[in-house]
Amino acid sequence: MRHLHNTLYVQTQGTYLHLDHDTIRIDHEGRKIFSIPLHHLEGIVIFGNVLLSPFLIHRCAEEGRAIVWLTRSGRFKARVHPPVSGNVLLRHAQHHALADPERRMQLARRFVAAKIRNTRFTVMRSARDAPDPTDQAALQRTARELARALGQLEHLSNQDLDAVRGIEGEAARTYFASFTHMIRSNRPTFALDGRHKRPPRDPANALLSFLYTLLASDCQSALEAVGLDPQMGCLHALRPGRASLALDLLEEFRAPVADRLALTLINRAQLQHRHFDHHPGGTVYLNEEGRKIVLTAYQKRKQEEVRHTLLREPLPVGLLPLTQARVLARYLRGEMPHYPPYVAQ
Repeated sequence: MRHLHNTLYVQTQGTYLHLDHDTIRIDHEGRKIFSIPLHHLEGIVIFGNVLLSPFLIHRCAEEGRAIVWLTRSGRFKARVHPPVSGNVLLRHAQHHALADPERRMQLARRFVAAKIRNTRFTVMRSARDAPDPTDQAALQRTARELARALGQLEHLSNQDLDAVRGIEGEAARTYFASFTHMIRSNRPTFALDGRHKRPPRDPANALLSFLYTLLASDCQSALEAVGLDPQMGCLHALRPGRASLALDLLEEFRAPVADRLALTLINRAQLQHRHFDHHPGGTVYLNEEGRKIVLTAYQKRKQEEVRHTLLREPLPVGLLPLTQARVLARYLRGEMPHYPPYVAQ
């Protein structure tokens, strides 16, 4: 049985969330503005100055709902989740597997291969739909370069993790260098001059960073739900406070989930220049109206169905991280010879 619940995103500043029996009630300036049954939600994400009652936090912890705090502009600040679930033997198997350089390398290579394949799929799809021959030719060149990167990845030794990271980084630079060629609406506003993360310096980077933050939170929740340690990854270096495995899993979904949604919002002119705030020093972030548009579209995107190559059946986009987390757990327990990542079709 498949279950896909909603995530509650709250960004109206000064709101207060509290329990009213089995319902979350949202008040603003002493007046009720919204309510939703608690059992409809899988998590809560709040932006900036939003308050939650202690009883609501306790109830979410007891029932396994994560709460994520972001800044008003969408940068991650903190996360509260329930006590660790799952079999301790699974985490032991995870740590044992990732301590093996060869298995760690194999898994990292599969994450990167999936990322490049999914990125290439997005590029080829945009090339096919591009009305301008110049854009079409540029995207076709990018697709060929990404295909060469996949070939390089296949011929690496089983000990060269830095080389895997190098190929991933170069493929990402190639992809983002051609991102503007996939933009068909309001290109002067959304042209992308390389990937700038911290801080984003143009609307396209601000949009991508915001979507990646949402998707990374979903990946971390999925790993925790199956009992894996989101901190113990293979591709991303281990650092205190970094959910390395969640970032590894995120690589599979950047292009088919976040990037394609970003391009849809831009090319359908759902986002405009007015939906971004430009701050001193050149920093750019989505404003409240822009975030509302993106959050609504993100929730709708999670309800759409795609065909999963392993399951061979339609699956809601919102269940992809959880599905892959379960597949990863099977691989780490030794139930599968290889980890099959998600590849878009």
